[in-house]
Amino acid sequence: MSTTSLLSDSSAPRRLPWYVRSGARTWTCAPPPAEVRDFHAGLPGYAPTALTELPSLAAELGIGRVFVKDESARLGLPAFKALGASWAIHRVLARRTDGTPVRLVTATDGNHGRAVARIARQFGQRAQVFVPRGVHPAAVTAIEDEGADVVLVPGTYDEAVCRAAEAADGPDSVLMQDTGWPGYERIPGWIVEGYSTLFAEIDEQLGAGAPGLVVVPAGVGSLAQAAVTHYRSRRDGAAATALLTVEPVTAACVLAGLGRGELVSVPTGTTTMAGLNCGTVSSLAWPLLRDGLDAAVAVTDADSAGAARDLAAAGVSAGPCGAASLAGARAALTGAGATGRRRALAVGPDSTVVLLSTEGTTANPHVQEEQR
Repeated sequence: MSTTSLLSDSSAPRRLPWYVRSGARTWTCAPPPAEVRDFHAGLPGYAPTALTELPSLAAELGIGRVFVKDESARLGLPAFKALGASWAIHRVLARRTDGTPVRLVTATDGNHGRAVARIARQFGQRAQVFVPRGVHPAAVTAIEDEGADVVLVPGTYDEAVCRAAEAADGPDSVLMQDTGWPGYERIPGWIVEGYSTLFAEIDEQLGAGAPGLVVVPAGVGSLAQAAVTHYRSRRDGAAATALLTVEPVTAACVLAGLGRGELVSVPTGTTTMAGLNCGTVSSLAWPLLRDGLDAAVAVTDADSAGAARDLAAAGVSAGPCGAASLAGARAALTGAGATGRRRALAVGPDSTVVLLSTEGTTANPHVQEEQR
């Protein structure tokens, strides 16, 4: 296994922030609950999101086929987060047999909080959302428009999570966080289970076989955990799928943890990839990422912006977090040292790669402003 990192000397050439390990594709785990997909199928407005093939990207990357899983319109919201929020809130309310109302409390960089607020309103509950600095005012307004009580936190995402946990400490409140820590893992686990529907859809849309590589944006690691759970629990004889996570260079907590072999926290900076601006990996996700991920890479805002423009030209609406997947695939599969990285991921000229585009442009106002 090996890692590299950004050089501190700005005058020196940039080395790729990269981690790879062998053996991940032979590691196995239990599958997610089968009933999650049926639950989502029963929700108003449910439909599988598009899996769009882009031959031009396949040619650029020197592979057989490239598909983009487009989460720009998921259950009426411009990001995938409603899958996890809806399943977790359903499980929480099912356990409250007295039928009393509950206040659902969470912290967010944008998409998760809006999803919790939307689902809470649909289920007749209240929501309180803590928002850290750096989230665009339009994203905050979108959460408020869902009927949530929004609390602005003049600190980082991790600080907003702490504030939300404190506020939810009461009999009529429940913390609905998509990151776990020791003593708080059941609800984050339900949120991860909710994301399993996304991967079940990919299986159906691709048909026979499995992709050679899936590229996943990673914030606290919950979606990546769902990817590991799905692909490392397959028993259908399909060839093993390589899994690559992508993060901003300013908040690469998954990459740092894998490099050190332990869960770590990193300081975060400013990034247009707001939903990935997280300094600590979920304790629930960490063991699966440690054992089931093949590789991790970090990209810049400029990398993400370029990928977003190229996806838009190809007809795919992708915000900075969603476009990070393409930026990460480009970083891993092209450029200096790509031969070794491709070999480590078992990616060749006939491979199929799936990029998870986790948000559309309307989820992140920065993109809209840049395009004006």
